[in-house]
Amino acid sequence: MCNGVKVRDQRDLIAVLGHDVDGTSGASPTIEVETINLHRRANFRAIADNETRMNNAYLEVISLIERLHRQFLEVVKLELEGLGIHDINNVQGMMLFNIGEAEMTVGELTLRGCYLGSNVSYNVKKMVETGYLAQQRSLHDRRSIHVRLTEKGIKLRGNLSAMHRRHAEMLSLGVLSADDLQAAGVMLRRLERFWIRTGDLVQRAQLVT
Repeated sequence: MCNGVKVRDQRDLIAVLGHDVDGTSGASPTIEVETINLHRRANFRAIADNETRMNNAYLEVISLIERLHRQFLEVVKLELEGLGIHDINNVQGMMLFNIGEAEMTVGELTLRGCYLGSNVSYNVKKMVETGYLAQQRSLHDRRSIHVRLTEKGIKLRGNLSAMHRRHAEMLSLGVLSADDLQAAGVMLRRLERFWIRTGDLVQRAQLVT
């Protein structure tokens, strides 16, 4: 039975549902319009739901990146305290780590790392004063100052490298795999490129106006 009508075969079912035997629609124009409107409303809801999910996911990732950065700096702080080192802070320690064996300017150091809310020039000056960095003016541009690690700085960087290796070993015990970390890195680099392009577009728009 379908809508009170006895259905004998597929041909009867098609007729009951509003279609002729030859496949042409037997529904009224009003029903067809209502059906189209229902589909449109469903599509609009699906689009709105997808936009909401995308916006919420985007905001969550931004917040997570900031929290991860703060948490990592807290881990570095605890590592320095465990080593009995109190003349350098966690942000300075990561600057030192990023310099590595290279010799670079303050500008290059800024581009190489993420030092949220910190004054790179000030921190470099403090590390020179505490003996972790040595600085000298460029032979080609006297306005440019290059910095490199001292023996004291190299020793601390070795300690921080050991910390990173220890963390990687702990992660490999089942928390995250190398593939997981690589996939996260790919996603974050794509997000970084998006923000760089977005910043460029904003700057261009400001120049035009």
